[in-house]
Amino acid sequence: MSTTDTVYRQCTLCEAHCGVAVTVDRDQNTVTTIRGDQDDPFSRGYLCPKAYALKGLNEDPDRLRRPVKRVDGQWVEISWEEGFALAADGLKATRERYGVNALGSYLGNPNVHNVGSTLYIPALLRALGTRKRFSASSVDQLPKQLSSLLMFGGGFKIPIPDVDRTDFFLVLGANPLVSNGSLMTAPDMKSRLRALKQRGGKLVVIDPRRSETAEVADEHHFIRPGTDALLLFSIVDVLFSEGLVDLGQVGAFSRGLDQLRDLAANFSPENTAAATGIAADTVRRLSREFAAADRAVCYGRIGTCTQQFGTLASWLIDCVTILTGNLDRPGGAMFPLPATGPAVEPKPKTADKRPYDRWRSRRGLSESFGELPAATMAEEIEGSGNDDPERIRALITVAGNPILSTPNGARLADAFRSLSFMVSVDFYINETTRFADVILPPTAPLEHPGYDLVFTQLAVRNIAKYSPAALEPASDSRDQWQILAELAGRLAGADARTVDEMVFSYLLSRAVGDGTGCPELNATAARAKLSDKPGPERILDLMLRAGPHGDRFDDSRDGLSLARVQAATHGIDLGPLEPRLPGYLGTPDAHIDLAPDLLVADVPRLSEYLRDAADADAEATSADASQAPTRPMVLIGRRLLRTNNSWMGNIPSLAKGPDRCTLFVHPDDAARIGLSTGSSACVRSRVGELVAPVSLTDEVMPGVVSLPHGFGHNDDGSQLTVARGKPGVNVNLLVDEEQVDAVSGNGVLSGIPVEISPALGT
Repeated sequence: MSTTDTVYRQCTLCEAHCGVAVTVDRDQNTVTTIRGDQDDPFSRGYLCPKAYALKGLNEDPDRLRRPVKRVDGQWVEISWEEGFALAADGLKATRERYGVNALGSYLGNPNVHNVGSTLYIPALLRALGTRKRFSASSVDQLPKQLSSLLMFGGGFKIPIPDVDRTDFFLVLGANPLVSNGSLMTAPDMKSRLRALKQRGGKLVVIDPRRSETAEVADEHHFIRPGTDALLLFSIVDVLFSEGLVDLGQVGAFSRGLDQLRDLAANFSPENTAAATGIAADTVRRLSREFAAADRAVCYGRIGTCTQQFGTLASWLIDCVTILTGNLDRPGGAMFPLPATGPAVEPKPKTADKRPYDRWRSRRGLSESFGELPAATMAEEIEGSGNDDPERIRALITVAGNPILSTPNGARLADAFRSLSFMVSVDFYINETTRFADVILPPTAPLEHPGYDLVFTQLAVRNIAKYSPAALEPASDSRDQWQILAELAGRLAGADARTVDEMVFSYLLSRAVGDGTGCPELNATAARAKLSDKPGPERILDLMLRAGPHGDRFDDSRDGLSLARVQAATHGIDLGPLEPRLPGYLGTPDAHIDLAPDLLVADVPRLSEYLRDAADADAEATSADASQAPTRPMVLIGRRLLRTNNSWMGNIPSLAKGPDRCTLFVHPDDAARIGLSTGSSACVRSRVGELVAPVSLTDEVMPGVVSLPHGFGHNDDGSQLTVARGKPGVNVNLLVDEEQVDAVSGNGVLSGIPVEISPALGT
């Protein structure tokens, strides 16, 4: 008879981090089932289909368990020592011959779901030394991070909708029913939105697609892709022109109000209606209702970030909330107080030390938070030719698949072929890692412990939950932190234990002593209270004890420590979000900047876009007064409940069912073009073309087509058996790497001009 037990932890496959109960057969070291943890104080038993995929991921025969190297086009399993030596020696040889910036790095989204990656990737990046760093951030949330830096003084000082207490929830370009929140960690959004309605609140969704969230909204309004900043400026103008502005208590530490008013005056609802597709009287009514609500919040996500005015839209979303007195108050937008954050906010940095524009890409795009935009990666590898001393010649990727996830994957694949050396830390041979010389595979999520360091900074409620490993990893496996520390050590001429000690000592120096929440404690006394075992757990204990909810290293005192969090099997509810301003602000003068210079300087570009749109409409109308103005077809993405990243297509429980990678086309457009459901369409952009099956639906507005992200698993060399059986198409083959948000450099993945025609033979 098998011995079974249940391990309570979090699912780490999306931002929601829902609580799960994992039943394990200890004799076989296998998972028998995964269900929602009914006693989790945050997710309350909710589970989406992704959670069960943790079992499939662990059992996936395609998942690498040991290092491999590429020999004459074939993969050969090798020892860890050989793998580490090959990886480090190849990177060092390139650096020694060509210089530090001949190395490049790319970090994928899964890293922020892994406590070991979060803590040890900085050490690897420092050991590499290069400025040619890239990540998924610049095809995702970089505009929001940048606007938050400029307005509030930190890239992760992002105002989070207090959705559980709001009365008016205005959502732009987001689908929280499917994402469970994004930059707004909120599991079981269905129940949260239902509760909003039950208390008499209102949900309004602005989106080019009638998404799952829009379906349950009180109102949904189509908007032309890429025009969210115009709509938001119009709302701001109405608030000013109709005397609806009241900043409340944050007015005492805000600046730039008059400048914001002057900027908005050029974007009245009447001026922007033709461009956005939303009537002026609708904009005025919604603005008044938002201002009149007792508690209101404006929220935008992928659709507002991945467009040509992503940073302006991200800024104006927060301005709408601020101008109506809804920042830093219950039911508005608030700042979480994560258990692992600092107990005392560090002193603000001066403007000249902010993490932006300290260096630039070869086409002149600014660095942000230590990274260059991913849209520039291909050109940084290509350089101006083989003799270019600044071109990337060797690359390391960590849990990333940029060929499927970043602009113009075809060009990027060609660039990867020119690399002289490549290392990947990944457990799949996918569309990107197929180019690697050596792959170092980490343990699967259920094989290592975890704690959510990142998304507790974005959660709609303050919580703390430890995730013990559910399964015993193989004796010759490596956790991701061990791989990163080993590589960092070898690149820096040290060993992994030394790297671990350096990471720990640095964080210890910032957690105790003068200017911290533990001013009476020195590093020696704090260290004596902590384990000397290397790895993330002693660092986690340090952060919890020194954090805002911690016990300050006093076992007799109430407060958090790792032991107390571990003992709380289902997690600890630390309460609703509470006001944190002005102390939380990190701007040089401790004021909210409502009109940051960098963003003000970008407003003329938006004005020019508005003028061009009006001129195009006038020209089209004058050409034939009997016809409505015609515009080019544009492509948007869409989120699917069963996917989150490009690698989830290889999990049978998620891949099963009907084909989800279809092109959504409005029936009016289909009739004009000659398409029908079941036929195929050829979709062309400036940089590529693909053929996709068609689904006719009025979910998308006329003139807009939609394809989901994360598909296209048909490249030669990848070893993803399930995904290759249902490959779909890679929408990023159509994304133009030359088109970016001018301020952040974020890729434009929404509102891509395309030509649609029936595919030959259909």
